[in-house]
Amino acid sequence: MPLSAFALILLAGIIHASWNIAAKKANGDARFSFQASVFNMVIWAPVGIVLGWNVVPGWGQAEWGFVVLSGVLHVFYFIVLLRGYRKSDLTVVYPLARGSGPLLSSLVAVLFLGEKISLVGVAGILGVVAGVFLIAGGPRLWQKAHDPAQRARVHKGMRYGVLTGAFIAAYTVADSYAVKFLAMSPILLDYMGNLVRIVLLMPAALQDRATTVRMWREQWKYALLVAAISPVSYVLVLYAVQQAPISHVAPAREVSMLFAALIGGHLLREGDRLLRLMGATLIAAGVVALAMG
Repeated sequence: MPLSAFALILLAGIIHASWNIAAKKANGDARFSFQASVFNMVIWAPVGIVLGWNVVPGWGQAEWGFVVLSGVLHVFYFIVLLRGYRKSDLTVVYPLARGSGPLLSSLVAVLFLGEKISLVGVAGILGVVAGVFLIAGGPRLWQKAHDPAQRARVHKGMRYGVLTGAFIAAYTVADSYAVKFLAMSPILLDYMGNLVRIVLLMPAALQDRATTVRMWREQWKYALLVAAISPVSYVLVLYAVQQAPISHVAPAREVSMLFAALIGGHLLREGDRLLRLMGATLIAAGVVALAMG
């Protein structure tokens, strides 16, 4: 993995952890996702217009097909993620989502896109996933719930985490194919895909307008933060994909768990510091192995 791609992934990891913590604190649903998408459209409009003015008219069916596919997959991803945050803890949903996503992404890239990965790279993937598992609570995911209600909450978070990971893998492979093999601009792919997300989320926002307005007033600061920085983190990853194999970039993104453990653990007052430290060490070692293999 080139050093430039590695640097992009590190920066994207910090940003990604930050906006996920903001989304967790917002405690929103599809209406929050719609609000963030609208803010995204407004904030990044100058960039989208300048870059797309001469490019977008030349897109064919393949390009527009991947734009729509990206928008649909990101909508499902964000809705499932937000629902998981409402039903369970960030330290269960986020790590499991981030851990299952790269496994599926790398598997698809190796099996269907012709990418190759060395034993060192495989060891790196396993290190990242093992680290994510420890940060999520390790064996305590099954043991720490002493009453049925708490146990159900943890298990529900695990289900939402894995389902979110499946959507992460799906949009990662689809978007990576678009920027790598169709040479689409990562910025334009994300911006135009966001317009698709607005259309898909609009019915949920208009269904109960009074509630939507109330939630927008309560959550607008978090939505604004997510809209401003989440596209940056993902576009950086797509630029990294143009420089390195998907099967390396997707797992290396999980360096964001390092920052989520440090920032989220402090802001959300969540415990298990020793397990998180061990998990962070495994993630760091796994990312280094991926960079080498």
